[in-house]
Amino acid sequence: MTPLSELHRQIDARVLAIRSARPDWQCARGCDACCRRLAAEPRLTAAEWDLLRAGLAELPAERLRPIAADLATLDGRSQGPLVCPLLDQATGACTVYAWRPVACRTYGFYVERQLGLYCHDIEARVAGGALADVVWGNHDAIDHGLARLGEVRPLSEWFAGWQDRS
Repeated sequence: MTPLSELHRQIDARVLAIRSARPDWQCARGCDACCRRLAAEPRLTAAEWDLLRAGLAELPAERLRPIAADLATLDGRSQGPLVCPLLDQATGACTVYAWRPVACRTYGFYVERQLGLYCHDIEARVAGGALADVVWGNHDAIDHGLARLGEVRPLSEWFAGWQDRS
């Protein structure tokens, strides 16, 4: 098992525990609020990029072209809100869901409140007194796992390097 797949296993276990205890959990297919309001361009480790690149390689050229165009507009933008270039805006679904980065896997299930890394829609429910029974994932542990996965770069930079070689 690779360090990334082990990290995914840990994340999936926390997500499953929350969803099992809370069938009304709003982070599910069709909820794309976080994908439409990214605070900044996604940054990926080398291991995450290797996985995502495999997913992108599966896409037909007609689907890859608009992603490339959207990524080119992100290059160099330091702040959001941004729409994720991997989001199919018509369906509200991720085009590379099975290969998505760790940040996408953890959002809504793990929190780092001091850094503002949490779903504001869920946080509003928490502030209203709901979800007191939820055992949130420890984002510090995820960050520690990510730190071992290689160089970190913006998604647009990884993509541009891949496109240059294709």
